[in-house]
Amino acid sequence: MPPTNMNPNHNQSQATETRSSTANGDHHHHPNGHSITAQPLQRDHTYYPRSSSSSASFKGCCCCLFLLFSFLALLVLAIVLIIVLAVKPKKPQFDLQQVAVQYMGISTSTPSSFDGTATTVATTPTTASLSLTIRMLFTAVNPNKVGIKYGESRFTVMYRGIPLGKASVPGFYQEAHSTRNVEATIAVDRANLMQADAADLIRDASIYDRVQLRVLGDVGAKIRVLDFDSPGVQVSVDCAIVISPRKQSLTYKQCGFEGLNV
Repeated sequence: MPPTNMNPNHNQSQATETRSSTANGDHHHHPNGHSITAQPLQRDHTYYPRSSSSSASFKGCCCCLFLLFSFLALLVLAIVLIIVLAVKPKKPQFDLQQVAVQYMGISTSTPSSFDGTATTVATTPTTASLSLTIRMLFTAVNPNKVGIKYGESRFTVMYRGIPLGKASVPGFYQEAHSTRNVEATIAVDRANLMQADAADLIRDASIYDRVQLRVLGDVGAKIRVLDFDSPGVQVSVDCAIVISPRKQSLTYKQCGFEGLNV
């Protein structure tokens, strides 16, 4: 019986050579005489997309943002409602207290004229011009627990629907539970009236010693709470005044307010 080779180092070297040959693509001969070629190992480079997981993550972020913004909006709304219920805002009062007539003069295109002292009435005046200077004193009352911020207010004086002149009052801030006086002066310099209106003006001034005018205005206000302003509101002023040309004074005043318009 031939001796058996029990050297393990020899077996390990043969195995190492076999693996090296296989990795290098060497040819080996089968004991039966067939040639065997070792094929190199192939790596799988197939790419599997992650679109499904990315889409789910994006939808989750959108839902979280939507819930966050909804919560913040509800929180702000709740705070506003609490403030409104605590403050209980009331409409401000803006009233015309006094009207001082500084000057009023009427002249016509005919030789007749009216200057407040002497009168010569023309039968059919073609045109007439009205010069007027009046000073109006308004009283602003704030009945609220918080302050009110007023914007610029504009007033117009009219005769029989015809605008004669305008006046403006700068904006101001009014403290809570306070009253403030505001002055405005309207100056009309020879406002021309056509034949029909001129005849009415001359008749009212010379015969009845009364010229009725109308004062219209819009007062913008905002309620201020913790340095935040509420949406703007409008208080409409509508006053009828009657002036005596001879006395150069106010004889009648009546004001109406259309209320609070948001």
